[in-house]
Amino acid sequence: MKKIILITGGQRSGKSTKAEELALSMTDNPVYMATAHVWDDEFRQRVVMHQQRRGPQWTNIEEERQLSRHDVTGRVVVVDCITLWLTNLLFAASTGDSESPDILPILQLAQQEFDRFTSQDATFIFVTNEIGSGGVSANAVQRRFTDLQGWMNQYVAARADEVILMVSGIPVVVRNEK
Repeated sequence: MKKIILITGGQRSGKSTKAEELALSMTDNPVYMATAHVWDDEFRQRVVMHQQRRGPQWTNIEEERQLSRHDVTGRVVVVDCITLWLTNLLFAASTGDSESPDILPILQLAQQEFDRFTSQDATFIFVTNEIGSGGVSANAVQRRFTDLQGWMNQYVAARADEVILMVSGIPVVVRNEK
């Protein structure tokens, strides 16, 4: 049953909707693992709205960093999203100074956690963002995060059975190894 699917694309490209539709096509009771940190009331309202939209058939798990501490064996799980998960790992590793953080230890930590999590016999649908498709930021931290995100996306894609790029709500299959 173990399978890894990566859904990537730009903001508002339909990634999460596609992931949810795919999960529901595989099972009647999928898991939704939200990696977002709730920063304020507006974001909290978004979370509640999304949970209500998904409905009661979903098992909702909120996990900002340690995905592998959750047993999802035998389940179909949507992890939404890698970008917010990496942001949380970056903030947790931050020393508070204004210099650009060393992202290589964070990348290594993320890769190890991904491997632990996906060692379970489950179907994993990861949502991520293609943030490196735009221009180069003038901000050093943003440039380092873009590197971190791009390298982690490559890591996950190399291990994925399927990779789907969402373009304006249209899924473009990049890889489909069955």
